[in-house]
Amino acid sequence: MSAGEEANGVGKMTTGGESHQINVARLDSWMRENIEDYTGPLQVTKFADGQSNPTFKIETNGDTYVLRRKPIGNLVASAHAVDREFRVISALQAQGFLVPRTYALCMDDSVIGSAFYVMAMIEGRVFTDQLLPDVAFEDRRAIFVSQAETLAKLHSYDPAQIGLADYGKPGNYFERQVRLWQRQYRAAQDRDIPEMEKMLEWLPQSVPTQQSLSIVHGDYKLHNVMFHKTSPKVEAVLDWELSTTGDPLADLSYMLMQWIRNDELFGGLAGVDLAALNIPTLQEMAEIYCNAAGRTEVPDLNWYFAFNMFRLAGISQGIVGRIKAGNASSEKAHIAAGRIVPLAKSAWEYAQKAGAK
Repeated sequence: MSAGEEANGVGKMTTGGESHQINVARLDSWMRENIEDYTGPLQVTKFADGQSNPTFKIETNGDTYVLRRKPIGNLVASAHAVDREFRVISALQAQGFLVPRTYALCMDDSVIGSAFYVMAMIEGRVFTDQLLPDVAFEDRRAIFVSQAETLAKLHSYDPAQIGLADYGKPGNYFERQVRLWQRQYRAAQDRDIPEMEKMLEWLPQSVPTQQSLSIVHGDYKLHNVMFHKTSPKVEAVLDWELSTTGDPLADLSYMLMQWIRNDELFGGLAGVDLAALNIPTLQEMAEIYCNAAGRTEVPDLNWYFAFNMFRLAGISQGIVGRIKAGNASSEKAHIAAGRIVPLAKSAWEYAQKAGAK
């Protein structure tokens, strides 16, 4: 930022408009009081990516931090809970799981306008193209193997044993999730989509029995995993906003959806010659995960694919709602509007494979 901007106490971001500006003077004062060994002055830059909780790089003379804040404005109830992100990352960090170090949480809106937390900045690679065009041929398979094995490691923790027994509500995870995304979709709905109406009716009647309980990331895809700068190994799992306790098959099926669809924002692997690219098939990825997780066989995932397509449609509808409210975080948020109907149609196709009539 320029000297004038710093003197005014407001760091102007790379994207996002007025709603994403931060009062640098107040943030600097808060960090001096709450983060050990912090020394200013600081500079703030907004990461361009991110559909939900705006994320910023905080640079000082000697250290670099990451700040994630709750958006400003009227928000869907229960969404953007940065305090939950902070809690789960802190608990997993204590177990040695691959997450950034957390420093401090601020629930006082008067500091920068909304709740936020600060964590360590990790250097590494985040891949937004599933085809990994800039990765060496021999490393591509290893990257996906590491992604699957890291998810299995996450699911190995007993929530109660790491201080997260009450992190999610009791009962069947998918029953809760279906109710949640019914509400979220209805709250942001702006048109009638026949396939979504069918899903809204069918899903509550067809929820499978939950077999086990784990920490569920909720948005586990390649884009939310950071890899080592040179090695094909996971360095950190990012973006825990949708995490809870629940059925590990939610994360597994969501991760595998990259093999059955393509997305304008994050790409996909549907229809790709995977062998030519040295990328595992869907079946191979499922087997890698199941072997690492101690599962004896790969479960039928059609119901879970249907649910995740439905949930993605609901998330996309929520992004559309934030666009209309003027507080969508990403410049690419408008793309979400075009995803809703295709996702709804795909959801119903998988529901039919799972037995829906």
